[in-house]
Amino acid sequence: MTAVKEIKATLRPQAGKGAARAVRREGRTPAVIYGANEPPLAIAVDHADIRTKIYAGHFLTTLYDVEIDGKKHRVIPRDYQLDPVKDFPIHVDFMRLAEGALIRVNVPVHVVNTEQSPGVKRGGAVNIVTHSIPLRCPPDRIPQSIEVDVAGLEINNSKHLSDVNLPEGVKPIGREDITLVTIVPPSGYADELKAAADAAATAAATPAAGAAPAAGAAAAAAGGDKKAAEKKPADKK
Repeated sequence: MTAVKEIKATLRPQAGKGAARAVRREGRTPAVIYGANEPPLAIAVDHADIRTKIYAGHFLTTLYDVEIDGKKHRVIPRDYQLDPVKDFPIHVDFMRLAEGALIRVNVPVHVVNTEQSPGVKRGGAVNIVTHSIPLRCPPDRIPQSIEVDVAGLEINNSKHLSDVNLPEGVKPIGREDITLVTIVPPSGYADELKAAADAAATAAATPAAGAAPAAGAAAAAAGGDKKAAEKKPADKK
């Protein structure tokens, strides 16, 4: 089951840019809770706390209980805005979760068993084609990541969404069998293949080329025997 973390918040009595700037000057970050057919709540959260949670990773796939005046609201972050210069959070959107609701999340792809890939052992590199997968699932079954096992994967081979076992209750959005990971060849790999093919072709042609002189030598030997027989004197009576 997905772990639920906690955030303490206070109500913002006023909305608008001026009020939001005042909240930031107090060391807090403006936020809003919306959804589940309830009125939106303008709130403020501790700036240092929300910044830590955002930069810890998996923020947009983590469930939170936002506590306001002793009441908890089960939410999931839907978006956040960062200051374009200083990269600190200036606003956060939380979606309220209704009982039995299904939600859409983008879950990151995580590659495992790289060291067991023969393609990697031969100098290939893991190329993550799709970095996150859009999924629909219950809030309490959000996977932290989708693991893609590349053990046994050769150069120029791929893993697709159909090769991955998703957790129970988790469904991909869209019907396309997208490519997740490929093993790309190292530099010069195509030249190596061509050289190997040329060498194999040369080796296959060598016996045929050598057979002609051998046949010629045999014919010459046979011709010499015939001439010797013709020159042999007749027996004297």
